[in-house]
Amino acid sequence: MTENAPRPTTGARRPCLIVNPRSGGGKASRFRIAERARTLGAQVVLIDPSLPQDLATVARRAVDDGADLLGVAGGDGTQALVAEVAAESGLPFVVIPAGTRNHFAMDLGLDREDPSAALEALTDCVEVRVDLGYAGERAFVNNVSFGAYAALVQDPAYRDDKLGTAVRILPDFLARHEGPELVVRTGLRTVDGPDAVLVSNNPYQVDDPAGLGRRARLDSGLLGVLAVRVETPAETATRLRSRQPHGLTRLATPDDVVVYADVPALPAGLDGEAVSLPTPVRCRISPRALRVWIPRRGRGAGPAGRPPGWAAIRRTA
Repeated sequence: MTENAPRPTTGARRPCLIVNPRSGGGKASRFRIAERARTLGAQVVLIDPSLPQDLATVARRAVDDGADLLGVAGGDGTQALVAEVAAESGLPFVVIPAGTRNHFAMDLGLDREDPSAALEALTDCVEVRVDLGYAGERAFVNNVSFGAYAALVQDPAYRDDKLGTAVRILPDFLARHEGPELVVRTGLRTVDGPDAVLVSNNPYQVDDPAGLGRRARLDSGLLGVLAVRVETPAETATRLRSRQPHGLTRLATPDDVVVYADVPALPAGLDGEAVSLPTPVRCRISPRALRVWIPRRGRGAGPAGRPPGWAAIRRTA
């Protein structure tokens, strides 16, 4: 058994599952996640997304009340907020993919079409250790984006139509060099003036310079860095779709990645959620900080194909 091979677990005595019933267009409700979790012995906390709530506070309260496992049924942004509390508390974490995309669940090998299958992790599971990324004080399970990539997340249409929003605004936005002036530094490397920056919790596949595909590993202890600078819309599409080195910087590093900007607070996309982060933004990786419990059966989904739709961006340009 390797150091990070899946390890059998004995189950939790007081699991707590936080459920967003409206996430993913009501996916948690359609699959009766709350009801099924209760039958498996979990305490269920239903959140109302129409009301202002601090999910980290909700999760910490559950820990204070004796929870020995934290889980979330929701999208990647919700997963990250509670995963941070699980990591700092040393508790296992369960992912129920009840959001729209659920890229973290995909890279864990979970069935995104049937989120209820992930509930098996409450009773019959193994544990894997995965890395957790941080942008300033905020944790992320997938990535944090700046510049044009962040503009996608800030667009109101992004939540319901990620690919369509990218096709509509990304090439032209990049070509016009809109937004704050950015500088990225990691180790001895400096990237001046990129139009789009994506810092990921483990690197994405080489043919996925927009974070729409998947990562080969979640436990490499490396941040992935993608920085893009181009001149025209057509060039933008070409760089995104090809492996041409000009205008595209790709790094994998254990070092902190610092994003500087000529503004005091930088719009960013953190696991698909629009946020504003004080500058400079220091991104770091916390190796194997998160204990994830996944079902013993039904794991190991095969690698995803090429990220869909970038040909459409090229045609638009």
